[in-house]
Amino acid sequence: MFIEPIQRIMIRELQGMKNELLAYQSEGDIWRSVPGLPNTAGTIALHVAGNLQHFIGAQLGKSGYIRDREAEFGRRDVPVAEMVEEIDNTIAALDAAFGRLEEELLERPFPQEIAGVRPTVGEFLVHLVAHLAYHLGQIDYHRRCVTGDATTAGVLSPRDLKSVGANQSGVP
Repeated sequence: MFIEPIQRIMIRELQGMKNELLAYQSEGDIWRSVPGLPNTAGTIALHVAGNLQHFIGAQLGKSGYIRDREAEFGRRDVPVAEMVEEIDNTIAALDAAFGRLEEELLERPFPQEIAGVRPTVGEFLVHLVAHLAYHLGQIDYHRRCVTGDATTAGVLSPRDLKSVGANQSGVP
């Protein structure tokens, strides 16, 4: 009941991240620094992919993924096609991991201590959704600053959520 919406929203956000990266007019702009912003869109995309493949893919899904957090923040000028592929790999890791999860797991402690605490799996999944959405917003802001293009890249649409038909909700 809870796992499926978390999975769906995470995948929606990752698809949105791909849309944002593809909306840059130039691949070089993805890596352009902006005063006051600590990371470029490319750095954030690599970080999110590594983060989710580690915490969900490896820790919950037992994928065997080995995280290199230093590379997430240290690599530069990675082609957009490679970043999109990495996001697609992340989506595949999420699909595999979430397919193995049982609802009762949500109340158990997360398998890895995080910042000196061990939240429940459910709490940490909600945290990861917020972390992903936060970074997606940063990429959107970066893209708009760098390109001067204030148009949306089509992310965060409620239409992408599982919806109840108008007849069932009572709303015309």
